[in-house]
Amino acid sequence: MKFQIAINLERMDDSADMLSVRDHTIEMIKMADDAGFDIAWAAEHHALEMTIAPNPFQLLTWWAENTNNIRLGCGVANAAYWHPINIAGEAAMLDLISGGRLEMGLGSGAYQREFDRMKPGLEQKDSWQYMQEMLPLVKELWKGDVEHNGQFWQFPSATSCPKPLQKEVPMWVAARSPITFDYAVANDCNIMCWPLTLPMSEAEKYRAQLDEAISKAGGWNRQFALMRHSAIYETDADREASIKAIRHVLGKFGNLMMKKGDVVNGFPDSVPLAELDGNVRVEPNMLEENLMFGDPETAISKLKQYQALGVDSFIYYASMGLDQDVQKRSLQTFINKVMPAFA
Repeated sequence: MKFQIAINLERMDDSADMLSVRDHTIEMIKMADDAGFDIAWAAEHHALEMTIAPNPFQLLTWWAENTNNIRLGCGVANAAYWHPINIAGEAAMLDLISGGRLEMGLGSGAYQREFDRMKPGLEQKDSWQYMQEMLPLVKELWKGDVEHNGQFWQFPSATSCPKPLQKEVPMWVAARSPITFDYAVANDCNIMCWPLTLPMSEAEKYRAQLDEAISKAGGWNRQFALMRHSAIYETDADREASIKAIRHVLGKFGNLMMKKGDVVNGFPDSVPLAELDGNVRVEPNMLEENLMFGDPETAISKLKQYQALGVDSFIYYASMGLDQDVQKRSLQTFINKVMPAFA
């Protein structure tokens, strides 16, 4: 099993110093690079302090200059917010600067609030159509001149400048629904999934959808990665801090997912935890069981279950408003006491 890390610049309130957030994020990325993590993922989000990521390629260029080996994942760009020529060039420039370390991810976005500001009139549930038109087009632009007359974009002959350094850039799709699994497999893409706070059965559902897509396509030989919020702790104090932090951030995440509450100056209000259900569940014992939470032995046991399910790579999702020192302690414990079990 390979290991990857996803991390955001994040502020839960305006008391957090932005320079401290910056420095903490790059320290975590360097730790992952030194430990042999395979990929570091940067997201795309807008006007939200809890996920400060207005341009994943800018973040990844920063990380490239401060790392040696870790690959740099755009996880993921929202296709509806970009023009194909623009994103092809931005991504290829990152590949060039990084010495050929780009992992290119496209997706359909998460929050309707962002669509209402970045792409007014588009419903999040319909945005998958943009991703499906863009992905093969970006690959063509990397090869050379292409003219396009599609549903969402039309332009005369043009190409990506620069071209990627890699002959073949690994492509990733963020998938949760059968239609997206089918598309990713048919287009020879790697797949990342995120079961949120749901139990192992949700991961099993995704694996079943992937297997069905592979059966339809007649084969597939790419990576299946799964992401979970992660906190590895060896003291009661760190356990309490981790569970408190994830419950706090889920209150804000629930605001964005359920369109409850306001967002003021980039900070989402917290939805009362009693109002959260469905994909956003917050009962402490359930969170500890479902997420990658626990001592090193517990984490190893959970990872072996994912490995048996056919997960090729585990994405350690570090961001959840946790105290920076506790975050570093968790990652270091994962590196020292969990990863060696999968060497």
